[in-house]
Amino acid sequence: MPSTAPPPFNAQKLEVLAFDIFGTVVDWHGSIVREMLQWYPQVDGDAFALAWRAGYAPAMARVMAGELPWTLIDDLHRQILDTLLPDFGLAHLSEAERAQLNRVWHRLAAWPDVVAGLTRLKRNYLLCTLSNGNLNLLTRLSKQAALPWDCILSAETFHAYKPDPRTYGGAARVFDVSPEAVMLVATHHDDLAAARSCGLRTAYIERPLEFGAQHPKIETAVAANDLHAPNLLALAERLGC
Repeated sequence: MPSTAPPPFNAQKLEVLAFDIFGTVVDWHGSIVREMLQWYPQVDGDAFALAWRAGYAPAMARVMAGELPWTLIDDLHRQILDTLLPDFGLAHLSEAERAQLNRVWHRLAAWPDVVAGLTRLKRNYLLCTLSNGNLNLLTRLSKQAALPWDCILSAETFHAYKPDPRTYGGAARVFDVSPEAVMLVATHHDDLAAARSCGLRTAYIERPLEFGAQHPKIETAVAANDLHAPNLLALAERLGC
């Protein structure tokens, strides 16, 4: 019977795996839904999570267009949150309650395969974050989820949000390697395309439930990616870890 295993991947020169975080490594939607159910059960947690996330790209676009000064993602999340609360009957929340809710982004749960997958990948590669999340957010999130990074890199490091080329090129410069020695691992094709345009290698990770079970993603393979894997354990297998 012929083997259905994918062909071996040529990992020559690959040294660094840089990971997108929101959606790829952690379950932002499910985590927010669970916290809303715990603290504000009268609110539609699914709709709330999607609305909060939907404000993310437009808020970053205002910074990139110069309408706002450089702003940490924690602060952008708070600005979006304050505009959402009245729509969900939560305009009465105190400052302390708003701050606590905004820190849900520090408490996001990792997908079930992540810790084991990263641990295997770390045997052969340097692992870092490459996220628009700010350093405080990424550090606290990583600590509570026991994520075994070698280094935490953020848009804050480069004062540029992805897909600005300064983020992808910056990752290679931090480790003093050529761009082709860095692979971006993400579940978002636009992020991966931007990384490829800067010379990085790319791996797509399937996260069909990123937006919740009611809104499954269509996981289309893109030939331009070096790898396409259902999870990080499968990625580790493909990379010989």
